[in-house]
Amino acid sequence: MTALQASPNSTFIINDHIITGEGVSFTPSPNTSGLFKQGFPDTIVIHFTAGSSLASSVNVLTRPDSGVSAHFAVGRNGNIVQMLPTNKIAWHAGESHFQGRSGLNQYSIGIELDNAGQLKERSDGTYESWFGKVFEKSEVFEAKRENQHATGYWHKYSEIQIARTLALCKALCEHYQISTIVGHEEISPSRKVDPGPAFPLQKFKELVLLPNTNEWVTDSKDTSSQREAHDQFRRDITSPIKKIANVSANVLNVRKGPGTSFPTLDNGLNKGEILKVLEKQGEWAKVSFTKVGWVNTAFIHEVTEKSPFKS
Repeated sequence: MTALQASPNSTFIINDHIITGEGVSFTPSPNTSGLFKQGFPDTIVIHFTAGSSLASSVNVLTRPDSGVSAHFAVGRNGNIVQMLPTNKIAWHAGESHFQGRSGLNQYSIGIELDNAGQLKERSDGTYESWFGKVFEKSEVFEAKRENQHATGYWHKYSEIQIARTLALCKALCEHYQISTIVGHEEISPSRKVDPGPAFPLQKFKELVLLPNTNEWVTDSKDTSSQREAHDQFRRDITSPIKKIANVSANVLNVRKGPGTSFPTLDNGLNKGEILKVLEKQGEWAKVSFTKVGWVNTAFIHEVTEKSPFKS
């Protein structure tokens, strides 16, 4: 059994290949090829769901007739759903090859991140997913994938989502002696693009796999879009103490400024969602989630947590 204090509001405990902790739940999937062979898993594969929500993706990954599954799905609010024990093979990698091995399902844990994936630019300056959801520019990451000339548009990941994924991977690596982390596009380059350029995969690998790697150093070869993706990690690394809050109201309005005279942002927050508190003015707090806005502190519950990026 392994316990790791590594993420806001979470102590991950792995017992009998099931993870428990605050914000972690288990929804079983029947889609498995049985137990890993001895010595495995030794790899983690990172995916995006290209779905509309955590719940909808979990529904697909646990449906008997879907033909797919994964071990974990991580929501935009940091919630984690486990769907298979980590000693069982999931169906997440498909046809795949990496470093002389084929069929990565046999060797790897699959982690799906709730993210709409690649988006299409619309004439009104917004962006649309394949399932019809429209996103504002602030939710979109512009980048060119390697070997592509045209700029693409990608749904941004939330800070808490990446932090929780980092903590989850650290716990899994410690428990299973995992030595490799890859994106789905690295093992199936001819047919997959996830987790996409909005996820700073190379720096993520360094933080999880390299011992005593807590500082974030920008590579001079990084493109401007890669540096932008890395910035959200660097901000957390350089701040050893952060304030984290849970929404305590059933529905909470988010405003553009510290007061009821300011207009609300589209879509409020729901009970239990996790926020990072950036600053306070009286009874109002500026918070970061998938966007940045102001909420009344009467409707959030704060805790102080050590940064998940500090040992």
